[in-house]
Amino acid sequence: MEGNNSTKAGPSEMFIPMPVWQQILFITMYVVMIVVAAGGNLAVIWIVMAHKRMRTFTNYFLVNLAVADTLISLFNTAFVSTFLIYQDWWYGEIYCKFSNFINVSTLAASVLTFMSIAIDRYLAIIHPLRPRLTVRVVLAIVVIWQVSIVLAIPNLIYGKTEKYHDRVICLLDWSQELDFGYNLLILIVTYVLPLVTLTVTYARVGFELWGSRAIGENTPVQYERIRSKRRVVKMMIVVVVTFAVCWLPYHLYFVLAATKPEINNWKHMQNVYNVIYWMAMSNSMYNPIIYCWMNSRFRHGFVKLFCCCPCRLCAKFKDRSKPGRLPVTLFRNSSNTYALTDKHHGNGCSQYTTTESVDDASSSPVNHKKGRRTSAEYL
Repeated sequence: MEGNNSTKAGPSEMFIPMPVWQQILFITMYVVMIVVAAGGNLAVIWIVMAHKRMRTFTNYFLVNLAVADTLISLFNTAFVSTFLIYQDWWYGEIYCKFSNFINVSTLAASVLTFMSIAIDRYLAIIHPLRPRLTVRVVLAIVVIWQVSIVLAIPNLIYGKTEKYHDRVICLLDWSQELDFGYNLLILIVTYVLPLVTLTVTYARVGFELWGSRAIGENTPVQYERIRSKRRVVKMMIVVVVTFAVCWLPYHLYFVLAATKPEINNWKHMQNVYNVIYWMAMSNSMYNPIIYCWMNSRFRHGFVKLFCCCPCRLCAKFKDRSKPGRLPVTLFRNSSNTYALTDKHHGNGCSQYTTTESVDDASSSPVNHKKGRRTSAEYL
């Protein structure tokens, strides 16, 4: 947790026992969030990696984002939540260092992944003829984690535990000047600069996709490609806006606490910080929900993973998610045409062949053969 970055200040310094009903409320909130975040993001990883047609450039970045969200929910939130509720660190000094490290490194990895996706979309839409190589995606992911680890190293150096009356607190033991400088650096590198970059990039992409006068002259194949790219951009804008809203109070709190440490003496700060921290960490559970909501490919993947039994209930959900009763023909490129089909089995389950992806046809790192695809490849 970046929380407790203050040298001797923070909500943990003014310990006021939390009423039982508040403990139950926050425990429930954290458990639900951790289960949904870990389960949803592991599902995203499986959907992409287990299905050949889902292994696209953008989806590889989404897997990286899912890995970061899974790590922070399992190795940071699950432990820090008990500290915030009971104001006692039970896990030792080594894990205090590691928990702070995981918080910053995964946050940085997430925002750098957002920026990589935006750049990838920009190149795919503004410069569609420029070659895109899988090795560049892998290299980008490696660089993302290298930068994130470097940014988080101070947490391994300065993180420590201290005995405070009858309890232990986890903090970063450094001067207030370093505390302010580091929090300001985190704010700029993981929030302000990325959001400015993402805003400019997606504005340029949006103008190209929605403001181009040549759209009316496109063939059906070209128009379907444009629609596919629009869907991806819309989904990523929702993801980025959700991230910005969730993390804004968190960053503002640490900047304010670094400049005005006395706010930590406010008797209600423990509850306020719990809400702020939960809101920031909850961002890790929203992305899978957004993918399921805005992309039929992921939606079918979630249905396949979570709804094998009872199959008849899932079939009803699938029926609602279908674009229509009749097979709908979508164009992937000038030579291939794929149709949405529904194969019913005796147990009530359905298998779907669908062409909508979280990426456009030109972005796939795999050269797919012509011809009919099996439903397993399409989820």
